Amino acid sequence: MARVVVDVMLKPEILDPQGQAVQRALPRLGFEGISDIRQGKRFELEVDGPVDAAALARIHELAESFLANTVIEDFIVKVEEATEVAEAAK
Repeated sequence: MARVVVDVMLKPEILDPQGQAVQRALPRLGFEGISDIRQGKRFELEVDGPVDAAALARIHELAESFLANTVIEDFIVKVEEATEVAEAAK
């Protein structure tokens, strides 16, 4: 079993009110030196079988049609290494 991660972020030109709210709160919480925060979504998909070109194409289609609103969001699909998946399971 392999893990594929889809990270979804607002496009740079889209206002991110949640990220701005977090950024404004940081100095009150004692965190200085952070100039910008953008909030996004992370989806972790456990895939049965090998993650070949066909599987990645299906996941890309899933991300484009269901996980992300491509009018205002960009997404990246990446495969996590088996060692990263094993470490996360601990």
